[in-house]
Amino acid sequence: MTDTHSMQAAVLRAYHSPFDVTSVARPTPAEGQVLVRIRASAVNPLDLKIQDGEAAHARQTLPAILGLDLAGVVDGVGAGVTQFRLGEEVYGLTGGVGGIPGSLAEYAAVDADLLAPKPANVTMREAAALPLIVVTAWEGLVDRANVSPGQKVLIHGGGGGVGHVAIQIARAFGAEVFATGSVKDRQFIESLGATFIDRVEMPVLEYVVNYTSGRGFDLVYDTVGGAVLDASFNAVARFGHVVSALGWGTHALAPLSFRAASYSGVFTLLPMLTGEGRAHHGEILRKASLLCEAGKLVPRLDPRRFSLNTIDDAYEAIRHGTASGKIIIDI
Repeated sequence: MTDTHSMQAAVLRAYHSPFDVTSVARPTPAEGQVLVRIRASAVNPLDLKIQDGEAAHARQTLPAILGLDLAGVVDGVGAGVTQFRLGEEVYGLTGGVGGIPGSLAEYAAVDADLLAPKPANVTMREAAALPLIVVTAWEGLVDRANVSPGQKVLIHGGGGGVGHVAIQIARAFGAEVFATGSVKDRQFIESLGATFIDRVEMPVLEYVVNYTSGRGFDLVYDTVGGAVLDASFNAVARFGHVVSALGWGTHALAPLSFRAASYSGVFTLLPMLTGEGRAHHGEILRKASLLCEAGKLVPRLDPRRFSLNTIDDAYEAIRHGTASGKIIIDI
């Protein structure tokens, strides 16, 4: 007989510790929530920082169920939810921070505003790879910088999670895209339709001359942070726009100011932490679904298979830099 009151979940009980895969109470959807039977969850570098207690901005009190992204099937709806039906396949960036239970579990009760119908042409694993990186890329390129046809767009870290999605979104909006990366990612970056720039061998002033005749790029998206954000200020055109998803630290703004350029930061977790703007995340994912179904957005997945019982191995793969694409947990 199936126990409808409990579920399996990977619980983090102490920082820097392995997960405890155990039976916990199955959630019940409250008003405005959807109960999702989770089929896949993604592991992101941020999850490692949360596990190590190094992500104060994510504010997750232990014990906790981590996991930011999910894909699954609607198993129940709370009062007032009309946009989803039982059995519908959905995906979203729905928890794992701010005291909200995450996706490393068989079920999650999540805010319906954070969900969208899963793209019809992708697997659950592919769908689970998308939410965090899509929302982060979209907020920077579209919401902050209004990426437009004909612009020259530079993506720093084009082989990474946010970077490879940003390349595809910028191209879908008609921009000419250039991307920095390591030599090992050259073929992949070029397969996405971007011009590859060797981040080690070619300094910023050289590629600005080579690819923009010294003018600079209309839009620069920094997904790396640190010195790369400083380089972005030297790569942007006059009246251009620099966006960063990792705009921490201390940076000299003079190069940006002398170009009369603009800067925007992206903090993707804000709607989950504050409750403000959650519906927009669902809207972004609906639009991303259209790009997926049109063949314009394809996530890069690591081919290895992990489950709740091997979740620690999945985290170690991220920690040691052996992942070649998003790590996905099959639930």
